[in-house]
Parts: sequence; C-alpha cells; structure tokens
Amino acid sequence: MTSSQKRAIQNYRSRLGERGLARFEVLGLDEDKALLRSLARHLAEDGAEAARIRDVVTKTISKEPSKKGGVIAALRSFPLEDAELDLERLRTEPREIDL
Repeated sequence: MTSSQKRAIQNYRSRLGERGLARFEVLGLDEDKALLRSLARHLAEDGAEAARIRDVVTKTISKEPSKKGGVIAALRSFPLEDAELDLERLRTEPREIDL
C-alpha cells in the first residue's frame, strides 16, 4: 500500500470519527452480512427509529428477564388528584338469578 493510500484511509477514518462513527470488523455468517450492514446503517442515522431498533435489539439479546410490574408502576404514576372520576357505586337491589 502506498503512502498516499494510507493517508487517504487515515483521512477517511478521521472523518468517520468526527461524525461519531467507527469502522470495525464483525465475525458472522456470510448469509447475515447484508442484514448486519443494514442494521448498522439504520443505527448510524441516530434518530427515533434508530433508538427503537437499538432498544429492541438490546432487549432481545440481553439475558435479563423482562421487568415485571409495568402496569402497576404506570397506574401508580398516574395522578388521580385532578381526575374527575365518579367512584360512587349504585346501591340498587340485586337481580334475581334463576339457576
């Protein structure tokens, strides 16, 4: 490799670094090459879609069990103070049921 080629590669990699990108090598199946490149391209965009993909992949790969109590936590965080809820129960006679 000539010195001009080395310098061009060094300049290219420094421009990538300025954009927050890094070049790295991954070992995997040949059939996954296109998938991994596409995934890396989407993650490099760094938008809302990239954050969603990153979250899904992280949750899928992590060995941690999913957190429980998400519904309870959401209900506890909901402020009921200002909510105009009618919590009075109607006190009527029960229906007769023929078994």
